[in-house]
This record gives sequence, C-alpha cells and structure tokens, in this order.
Amino acid sequence: MTIALIILGAGMGTRMNSDTPKVLHAIAGAPMLVHAMKSGAALDPTKTVVVAGHGAEAVGKAANAHDPDAVISLQTEQLGTAHAVAQARAALEDFDGDALVLYGDTPFIRPETLAAMTAARLTHDIVVLGFEAADPGRYGRLILKDDQLDRIVEFKDANAEERAVRLCNSGVVAAKASTLFDLIDAVGNDNAAGEYYLTDIIGIARSRGLTVTVVACDEAETLGINSRAELAGAEKLFQEKARLNAMADGITLTAPETVFFGHDTVIGRDTIIEPHVVFGPGVTVETGATIRAFSHLEGCHVSRGAVVGPYARLRPGAELSEDVKVGNFVEIKNAQVAEGAKVNHLSYIGDAEIGARSNIGAGTITCNYDGVFKHKTTIGAEAFIGSNTMLVAPVTVGNQAMTGSGSVITRDVPDGDLAVARALQDNKAGFAVRLFEKLKARKAKGE
Repeated sequence: MTIALIILGAGMGTRMNSDTPKVLHAIAGAPMLVHAMKSGAALDPTKTVVVAGHGAEAVGKAANAHDPDAVISLQTEQLGTAHAVAQARAALEDFDGDALVLYGDTPFIRPETLAAMTAARLTHDIVVLGFEAADPGRYGRLILKDDQLDRIVEFKDANAEERAVRLCNSGVVAAKASTLFDLIDAVGNDNAAGEYYLTDIIGIARSRGLTVTVVACDEAETLGINSRAELAGAEKLFQEKARLNAMADGITLTAPETVFFGHDTVIGRDTIIEPHVVFGPGVTVETGATIRAFSHLEGCHVSRGAVVGPYARLRPGAELSEDVKVGNFVEIKNAQVAEGAKVNHLSYIGDAEIGARSNIGAGTITCNYDGVFKHKTTIGAEAFIGSNTMLVAPVTVGNQAMTGSGSVITRDVPDGDLAVARALQDNKAGFAVRLFEKLKARKAKGE
C-alpha cells in the first residue's frame, strides 16, 4: 500500500501568544511539525504534503530542512480542517494510494499506531483514530452504530447524550486519497462555527455505503499543543519517556529528572550520564562513555570510552574518538579529537584537528576567526600544548612538538620542536613595594 502524508500546519496558534507559527514551537529541540513528520515517516510515505498558512515561509523552511522532498501547500484562508486538507489536492493529483491526515501540533502519535491504521484500511474504506478521554471536555465525539463509526459530532454541535460519550476524535484520518477528496467536496459549513469540518466526511461516507472504523490509541498520543503551558507539559512527557527508555536500554542516569534529551539523541549502553546534562539535537554517544555533570552537547559524536565534563560544552561538528578526555570548562566546536587525546581544563578548541594522545594544556585557545573567515588549527599526534597557549590559525603544530606556556603561536611548529613565543621577563628590583606605597599615599590624599 502506497501512502501519502497530509500534515496540517496552517494554524496561527493564538493561545501561544507568539509571532512564531504554532507548529514550529519546539519539543526536545525539534519543531512539533518535525515530530509529526517523523512519526509518519515510519510508514515510508511516497509523498509528504505540509499544509501551511500562518508563517508559511518559515513552516515550509522547517519542513524542507527535515525532508527536502516535502511539498508545501498553502491555505490562504482558515476555513476549517476539511478546507485545509483540500489544499493538498493539487500536490496529490496523480497519486493513487492512501492519504493519512496528521496534525503538526500533535507530535506524539506512535508509528505503531499509524501502522495499525494502515492495517485497518485493508478492510475498511475510512479509518479514524480515536481515544478514550479521561476528561472528554470539548473534544469531538465518535458515535458508533453496529460496530461502525456512524458520525463524528463536534462538542459545540453535540446534544447531552452525545456529550456523554467518552470515545473522542483525534482528527487523524486514513482513506484512499481520491475517496478523501471526493468526500471533502461534499462537506458544507452549516454548523455553529461556519467552518468546513473534516469530521463531516464520516456521515457523508456512511450515507454512500462506505465502511468506517475506529482504531483506538492511548490519550497521551493524541495530545495537541495549543498554549505555552501545554508545550511545557509536552516537553515534560517527552523527557520522562526518553529517560525511562534510556535506562531500559542499559544507560545509567544518576539523577534522571535532571537530564534532558534531544528528539534524536542516540546513546549506547553502559554509558554513564551524571546530573544536569543537556543533549541538544544531533548527538550520538557510543557505548561506555561518561558524560559528567553540567555538560551541554549538541551536534556532536562521542566515541566509546570517552569522558566529557563536568561543565563541558560540545558544539556542532565536535568529534571525539575513543578514550578522549574533555574536562571542565572546555568548549569544542567543529573539531576532531583523536584517540586518547586530552583537553582537560579551561580551553576553547574550534575548527581544529587534534592528534592522538596529544595533551592540550589549561587555557589553550585556538584563535580560529579573523572577523570574516574561519581558519583551521592542526595539532599532530603526541604533541604537548603548554598552558595558556594562543594558537593563531591557520597554524600547524607537528607530531611530538611542544609549545611553551603563555606562547602566542603564529607560525607552524615542525615535528619534535619546542616553540616559545613570549616576551623576555624583566624583573624591576623593589619596584612593586615602591609603586604600592605611592598608590596608597595618593588614595589617602583622596586623589
């Protein structure tokens, strides 16, 4: 069965009180829209169509950053969910498979649930995703008749008996694409809101003799995000689940509630993660590494046996090989650190290549930026960089070479050489005492 995803992301999200389109607010470092796209991607869709409206340019940019093949369709007027889905028609004009309607502000639907919907489509014309709500509130109700879904009633249009029903509508629908659009063509807007409801296709389908069924999922999967408070709640739910999954996978979290994962964090078993560690997007940590307290990682790769932190920052492009040691208050960006190398204290390593078993002294800085261009620093294997060395890139320090502490290195250092680049020390006899006496006297006079 071929699948096309239609992901609705046109809403403004007034309750967010934000200039940012609602679906671009992030959970675990990724826009809600991307979470929805990732769920649907598990079905290996032939085409993905994102319907954008408010902030369409930004929504399209985010969608294409995740999936360059995603098609962006515009909903210029907000006339309801059926109208929104109809905007995908042109993008699917030559498509002869099933369409699955998802929502960009509903980020937690599991791929397994969507797979169950596609399986149900083999025996039914239309499949609706429902859930038993603890508090049905203002959800649309799924009204069953003879084990078939008879209709969906919006809360504002429901009578007292219908409002008592606890089986609620998630909005997610699967059907043959041509069937879906034919049904939408028959949808009117004679309702309390004057909108074209996607839910109306169920009654129309039943009147045409089509079969409709419900696949149920846990309520948590259908969580829609409409406010900052709900966004914070969603972040909490994501992190709680990620922590439990990590520990189940053989990862030690010494204070789980203080560790925050990115949406795509990958960590090998027997890794130890100490308190107050934050993983941004794009982090991979191999088996048996240690991430010590108060470290922040994003866009980086940490190999087996490496130790990071405490208080370390790994930025995008940081590549740590096996058994590398990165210590406190060290920042590494776009740099490759080879096996067994050490950067233990108070250093910045940017746009650099550090050779195997090299030792980078405290306070070392790769001076990589001239105000316009970035330049590379290369340090060979088994080199020793003295404390407080400034490496003014582009520059190379050879294998088994050394720099003297406090040096400003502006020229290449050949293999095995020692480079010392600092002014000669000149001691002024008794000058410190005389200077302080003079300054104290001036202070006493009120100068």
